[in-house]
Amino acid sequence: MIDVRIETFLTLCRLMNYRKTAEELNMTQPAVTQHIHYLENYYGCRLFIYDRKSLKMTDEAELLKKYAENISYQEKKLKTALSEKGCRQLSIGATKTVGEYVIAEHIGSFLKEDNNRICVNIDNTENLLRALSRGTIDFAVIEGFFDRSHFASRLYRREPFVGICGKSHPFSGREITLEEVMKEHIFVREEGSGTREILEQLLAEENRSLSEFKKISVISSFGLTSKLLCENGGIAFAYRAAGENDPKLGSFKLAGRDIVREFNYVYLDTPFSQNDVEYFDSFRPEKSAE
Repeated sequence: MIDVRIETFLTLCRLMNYRKTAEELNMTQPAVTQHIHYLENYYGCRLFIYDRKSLKMTDEAELLKKYAENISYQEKKLKTALSEKGCRQLSIGATKTVGEYVIAEHIGSFLKEDNNRICVNIDNTENLLRALSRGTIDFAVIEGFFDRSHFASRLYRREPFVGICGKSHPFSGREITLEEVMKEHIFVREEGSGTREILEQLLAEENRSLSEFKKISVISSFGLTSKLLCENGGIAFAYRAAGENDPKLGSFKLAGRDIVREFNYVYLDTPFSQNDVEYFDSFRPEKSAE
């Protein structure tokens, strides 16, 4: 059973406000302070400091948070395992490209086992990593960057990252220079998405930025983006899997670049998490396996 003071600590890490932590936990603010002081005395270090009236976590708090999240998650999984009664329930996350265009067959294979149950949360990378830290999902299949010092990971598959446009667009099927690309109306995902971060990194390597495009539109749904590309022109950048099943879409490559990125299982570094990943992966259709 998790010590209530650890639960208080994790809540304060998330909210970074003593008053809000007290309200969420239905405690008094002095009680929250007492819990934190107890942990600081027990571990012999400061966990929180104020910097110009803003509450900050110390390096020691970051380390304790990582281990506390793992312990809290394992406690939750143990309770579930003791009450499952023959069923295997997974709660997983997937970034939008993975969830909408890559993993459906894999999930279908998993669900053919009568005792398997699944809950799938499709969201951007930032939100899924937050859900992992809070223990509300068992693992996520993520396109994009994540903190490898905080999470464990395992390769799911590698996928080309390409330019997407309508089939009739002059770029379709060609290699295009970055200078030509910058003259286009570009459709990008919302901040926090893996594909946007990859595009921004590629541009930064060339000392360029999104603001230099002729026109920018932010669309969180690739389904809507694909329709706009076909009907209104413009371009987007996405993983090849997102556009390859739509006959109205074409693709192009940036000249001199062959961009391939990883889809990874990302999870807390616990035996429960690793076991869930291995179990789910065992149902992956052979043609998708790397």
